[in-house]
Amino acid sequence: MDHFAGLDVSVKETSVCIVDDTGKIVREVKVASEPDALLAVLKNPAYRFRRIGLEAGPLSQWLFSALAEAELPVICVETRHMQAVLKAQINKTDRNDARGIAQMMRVGLYRPVHVKTLRSQKLRMLLTHRKLLQSKAIAIENDLRGTLRNFGLKVGMVGTVKFEARIKELVENQPDLAILVEPLLIVRRVLREQIVILHRRLLVIVRDDEVCRRLMTVPGVGPVVSLTYRATVDVPARFRKSKAVGAVFGLTCSKYQSGEIDRSGRISRCGDEMMRVMLYEAAQSILRSKKWSWLKAWAMQIARRRGMKKAIVALARRLAVIMHRIWVDGTEFRWTREQATAAA
Repeated sequence: MDHFAGLDVSVKETSVCIVDDTGKIVREVKVASEPDALLAVLKNPAYRFRRIGLEAGPLSQWLFSALAEAELPVICVETRHMQAVLKAQINKTDRNDARGIAQMMRVGLYRPVHVKTLRSQKLRMLLTHRKLLQSKAIAIENDLRGTLRNFGLKVGMVGTVKFEARIKELVENQPDLAILVEPLLIVRRVLREQIVILHRRLLVIVRDDEVCRRLMTVPGVGPVVSLTYRATVDVPARFRKSKAVGAVFGLTCSKYQSGEIDRSGRISRCGDEMMRVMLYEAAQSILRSKKWSWLKAWAMQIARRRGMKKAIVALARRLAVIMHRIWVDGTEFRWTREQATAAA
């Protein structure tokens, strides 16, 4: 008899529900959210698991890797899809959620998600930490601009390098204000120093990565965009077609169809927000650049027909497709149609 398990994972404890192929509950237990504790339950020889489901979350990558290494048929399930199914429950508890996940595994009503490799997770951490430090530094700079404006002190247009000198110049004759802004300037200085360290680390990784170097042959794609794409896609073979990448990044139109109603809406905005923003900025960079390519010509034709905003979204989506194809084929970007035709 086959068995199916549902794991409702929280930070401290995980509710486990095991059912047989008829849907009958065989065992329910709550254990610590640790691989060893879960394996002690799931490796019982009395159970022959066909599928074990857990929801994508903060601990899912760690637990998934441990269960997969133990040769258990574990599946990481897409969060929004699981929440939509479990919403039908009258009472929401960890126990009921585990029951619902187990039944989803039994009937096959689930949408699996890709669990990133360890290397991809580390690259992602580098990118997110770099972005976090940037946002904190910018927040401090904006706060200094705003508070000094209350005293009639206008920072004006000044770059990152000369920002601290400009602030000190403004408060030079007001020692009481200088005392108040100094702590923020110190914190900003440290943040900027650490951003430089992380960015240098990023550049070293990109320089030594053959895939990133090929992705950077695409117009508008620099070290940050290429590494973000590499960390997000992780395993290009998980996409059967390159065109599917745009949908995963939320760059395709949502659709509503019911009876005689059939309409397309705005882009879905599903998937990885960081990657979607990076592709959007890369598309903007291409359209602002003076360097011409068949890709820019294609986007400008859309801009003339549908407007610049839609052209940027369409170009971002096409960039995602092209970059995936370059990665899979081991090629580089071809700047003219003639080059692309000759290579084909």
